[in-house]
Amino acid sequence: QLQLVESGGGLVQAGGSLRLSCAASGSTFSGSVMGWFRQAPGKERDFVATINYESTITYYAEAVKGRFTITRDNAKKTVDLEMNSLKPEDTAVYYCAERSDTLPTTRESGYDYWGQGTQVTVSS
Repeated sequence: QLQLVESGGGLVQAGGSLRLSCAASGSTFSGSVMGWFRQAPGKERDFVATINYESTITYYAEAVKGRFTITRDNAKKTVDLEMNSLKPEDTAVYYCAERSDTLPTTRESGYDYWGQGTQVTVSS
């Protein structure tokens, strides 16, 4: 079993920055892929970013490419999402997820464990 807890969400003005963090506890973090997804009100949950265990492969959604950066610290069992140049359309609940596989995927169904989410609100 793996538990994921997100933190760092909040209210920020457009153009601002936030750094989300996800702390993992349990045995399956090792070797696994980590990802971030988000769900805006009334919409489906969408892929944001993913990173493999060695941090050699990262994928980003087009909507966040160049603005968001995903990183991980395997010793601390954390994965972060640095979000810059935030826009009102980035407003959503952001979820951390773990995939018990070595290859990243953008598919939500490819992830096995999920955190409870953290709210990010970007005001215009």
